[in-house]
Amino acid sequence: MAVPAHPLLFDLEPKRPTTRQVADLVKEGGVSALTDAETRADHATYQEVRCRSALNRVEGMPFRWTLNPYRGCTHGCHYCFARRYHVQFEMNASDQFASVILVKMNFADVLRAELDRPAWTREQVAFGTATDPYQPIEGHYRLTRASLEALARAKTPIGLITKGPMVVRDRDVLQDLTKAAECSVYMSVPTVDEDAWRQLEPGTAHPLKRLRAVRELADAGINAGVLMAPIVPGFSSSRAKLERTIKAIADSGARFVGCNVMYLQDGTRQHFMAFLEREFPAMKPRFERLYQKKYPPETYRKDVKAMVRVLQQRYGLEPRPEMTKDEEEGNAEPEQAGFRW
Repeated sequence: MAVPAHPLLFDLEPKRPTTRQVADLVKEGGVSALTDAETRADHATYQEVRCRSALNRVEGMPFRWTLNPYRGCTHGCHYCFARRYHVQFEMNASDQFASVILVKMNFADVLRAELDRPAWTREQVAFGTATDPYQPIEGHYRLTRASLEALARAKTPIGLITKGPMVVRDRDVLQDLTKAAECSVYMSVPTVDEDAWRQLEPGTAHPLKRLRAVRELADAGINAGVLMAPIVPGFSSSRAKLERTIKAIADSGARFVGCNVMYLQDGTRQHFMAFLEREFPAMKPRFERLYQKKYPPETYRKDVKAMVRVLQQRYGLEPRPEMTKDEEEGNAEPEQAGFRW
């Protein structure tokens, strides 16, 4: 068959850069070099990109595959361990993590092709490990919903973590996934204390809105629970604050609850210490003593987790399923604590 003289005559789809090309552009000319990026009403800049793969293979975790349709997150949580991943794109782990978001426009199409491969064995997939799949821009792009539809069609089990109440929009697809394979939603609610929420999670929905979303998902038959992760020393770690949070989680109908104490590594550490120096300078020396390593001392972690266990029992909350000995003792990586089914 003859090749058309003008094969791209009606191909009006814009040629979007890959994430690697974005990194090269930023390295050479800074974020201003992203001339096709769009700044929206939330003052964040969104760069549409194309991806070559959707399923990301990982090692050393209790899961082998992750999914992240966006990179960067406008929630801007000061403790977020994923901040360090933004340096892969030659951007900083501080302001640019929360203000320059990469949107993988072909993500769902690539995912469908990967799930259709004969070699795919329907292994567990962790959804939302490096950025929140329900940050506000999902309302516009709907990449998370399209991905969930593909996973349901392919009968692939997932665990999804989010701080976004928008997840209830997709409860119909999550119900389909629950029937087809297995589906757990982990709503991140580190604390219901309003001061700590405002200070640590500037771009997130109110904690009680997140807990209402847990109630709606659980009522829809979806395995929905809560991660109190991370518990931040001095901000949300007092017994009174922990008890208020656990009582609110119990009242939400959460099917399980897990917790972890904040850890600081790489770019996240630098960002968090700068945040303290700017907003809470008197606290910085105490954090420097507590976080001489990426984790606080084991005795501190054990004390916090023991307090949480007592409160869980008091309010009749189930621990997160299949908690390991390392997690019980506070030695597990936060990513592992967040995604073990």
